Amino acid sequence: MPPLPLALAFAPGPLTVLALSVVLIVSAIVWLRLHAFFALFFAAIFVGLMTALGQNGSGRFTKAVESVMTEFGSAAGKIGFTIAVASVIGVALMESGAADRIIRRFIAVLGEKRAPLALLVCGFILAIPVFFDTVFFLLVPLARALALRTGKNYLLYVLAICAGGVITHGTVPPTPGPLIVAETLRVDLGLSIVGGILFGILPALGGLAFAHWIDARRPVPLRETAGSSLASLQQVADRREEDLPGFWVSIAPVILPVVLIATASFSAPFAGGLPPVAAQTIEFLGNKNIALLLGAVVALAVYARQRQLAWRNAADVLGPPLETAGVIILITAAGGAYGAMIKNAGVGDSVRVLAEGGGMNYVLLAWLLAVVVRVAQGSATVAMITASSIMMSIAGPGGFGVHVFYIYVAVGYGASMLSWMNDSGFWVIGRLGGLTEGETLRSWTVLLSLISVLGLLQALVAARLWPNLWF
Repeated sequence: MPPLPLALAFAPGPLTVLALSVVLIVSAIVWLRLHAFFALFFAAIFVGLMTALGQNGSGRFTKAVESVMTEFGSAAGKIGFTIAVASVIGVALMESGAADRIIRRFIAVLGEKRAPLALLVCGFILAIPVFFDTVFFLLVPLARALALRTGKNYLLYVLAICAGGVITHGTVPPTPGPLIVAETLRVDLGLSIVGGILFGILPALGGLAFAHWIDARRPVPLRETAGSSLASLQQVADRREEDLPGFWVSIAPVILPVVLIATASFSAPFAGGLPPVAAQTIEFLGNKNIALLLGAVVALAVYARQRQLAWRNAADVLGPPLETAGVIILITAAGGAYGAMIKNAGVGDSVRVLAEGGGMNYVLLAWLLAVVVRVAQGSATVAMITASSIMMSIAGPGGFGVHVFYIYVAVGYGASMLSWMNDSGFWVIGRLGGLTEGETLRSWTVLLSLISVLGLLQALVAARLWPNLWF
């Protein structure tokens, strides 16, 4: 047998390729300060080239690069439109005053004494179509106005917003992170939305309990922050009710897509018993792209009505959210390409053998992978993309031994763990909330870590009791 070419002889194994690619991502983001898009894209090309190194045939390196481009396009096609439309819904909700109306209604129903619960629920709902940073921008002036009026509980109000928003940001599509995790792991979108909401209730309540505890023991005074003087807070509180849209039309852009997608998902097993026209209509309207498009149409209609604009003028609101969505689409598509290259490299088989040999629980493994990447480089989205890509490559013919939804949940909560100074969210909370670094560490960082652990424990217990789900 002729000796192997030098390149073949020194080709790294799958686990080495995986480790080097993760180091490359973290180093590129943390030390070189590269954008996450380039870090993930370079990692995808690196994995492709390392895999080609152990193969025969001319042109294999060129084919590896072309494969990265193909997978990049495939991932963008799966999630691009969804992210763009969800971004439009979020901006239209804010610009029309619909988000403000939702907040006020919950506070009116629950009462000012239960304002923390109202802020928790609002953060939970609004972070489904809106990025978490944007939700915090929107709600923190209200938290400050409430603290100014009551003279207490400022940290409680801030952390209540964070607890609600972080959970749905990490586990409920169409937010980009959970959306790409659901696509990568092939979790039904309706299941990921409804299940993510249900599995978010306990961690949210646990987060609210911690917020009460830390506020009672280490209260934070209300301070002026950049762009938010104490005098300006009164303007937020005094905005006229008649300037805001009604509650039901305000919340419709969020509820409508969720209901349509969930209905299509959970009615699929019974479609054979429905009239063909009804089954096809439910399937069509429940398609994620159609459902979110309808939500965007409603959101734009509310915006146009409140601003008294013609439709062609209302379209001016589309520019900023589409610009924001473009960056997110690039990141998630690059992550999709990286995941495909990881799978092609045979990493899954190697990790699966290692995990089975050590008796590792796959739910725990998914959480740990997300935690490691999150703590190392800061971005929850990058952590979710990386962890879900690795887990998908592990899945063998028998899957994970439990329903893949539990892996999905574990990845989402793992990506929330230990937010510290390399996470942009840490600085958003600190600067806009008027907290010092020490205050942010013992409140925000501990809150997210608690939520992450509660989410993991919930997934582990549920997977043991109902390995194939109960709903």
